[in-house]
Amino acid sequence: MTASKQIPPGRIGLGCATFGREIAEAEAFAVMDHAVKLGIRLFDTAEAYGGGQAGLTHGEMHSSEKIVGRWMKSRGVRAEIVLLTKVTKDFTRGHVSGALTASLERLQTDFADLYLYHAFDAGTPVEEACIAMDEAVRSGRVRAAGCSNYTAAQLEEALAMSESRGLARFHVVENAYSLVSRQIEAELLPVAARRGIGVLAYSPLAAGFLMGKYSPDRSQWPKGSRFDVIPGHADVYFSDRNFRAVERLKELAGRVGLPVERLAMAWVFQNPAVDTVLVGARKTAHLDNAVEARQTELRREWLDEIDQWD
Repeated sequence: MTASKQIPPGRIGLGCATFGREIAEAEAFAVMDHAVKLGIRLFDTAEAYGGGQAGLTHGEMHSSEKIVGRWMKSRGVRAEIVLLTKVTKDFTRGHVSGALTASLERLQTDFADLYLYHAFDAGTPVEEACIAMDEAVRSGRVRAAGCSNYTAAQLEEALAMSESRGLARFHVVENAYSLVSRQIEAELLPVAARRGIGVLAYSPLAAGFLMGKYSPDRSQWPKGSRFDVIPGHADVYFSDRNFRAVERLKELAGRVGLPVERLAMAWVFQNPAVDTVLVGARKTAHLDNAVEARQTELRREWLDEIDQWD
């Protein structure tokens, strides 16, 4: 069954996970201001995003949702933003309704354009999760539903349940996708294409791993960097195979005359199955790189070479 897509506008979205966790509110405001100037309208946040590090205070005040909400109110731009947020776990009707209420209060808005399940929750029956999301959509507080970090099989099961019960279905799926995280290519992307599901790709630079500034020696990680703030990311990306890929990426980038970060991000944009690439910016230059990468055409021989990396 093929369905028409209902996807967010624009090939670039702003990932707001860094707000309150890696950058303070003033820096986050500058990033969001710059995003709007560049024509970026999709802002991706979640109830789980926020916290702090050295120099930032932990707590509710610094949640990503609150920072985004204060920025939208101060700029008067809610109508211009395609706002996406997520509920972390426990997808029962009562919990989802309460979590949505809390997110909307933090965001200072009456509705979310997109509301996603942040990851598959094996503790909630699929039928219950589908009913809970349907109620959120029918309440008018959510324009469209989706899921994040689902496998192809989990997405198919949820779609089949929604269709059999006449419930609001998922319209987008959000998963990691980069040169060292290509798992979605085999099954998830084909399912999304066949079922008319918009695809949002996050971590196009593998949380900064592809920049080549990390080594297996954790004592050498740059202070304040993503892996320094969230060491658990190392378990996802640090492997002999991936470090080899970084070295090959640096060699290829030097040979073709492109910055590493532009080449790596352009590679994600070149996949037509990806509708929107989410950029987790800590500074305005990260968004500029995304725009430049979007406009960069990669030669077929470069893509073929990358596909040969093991």
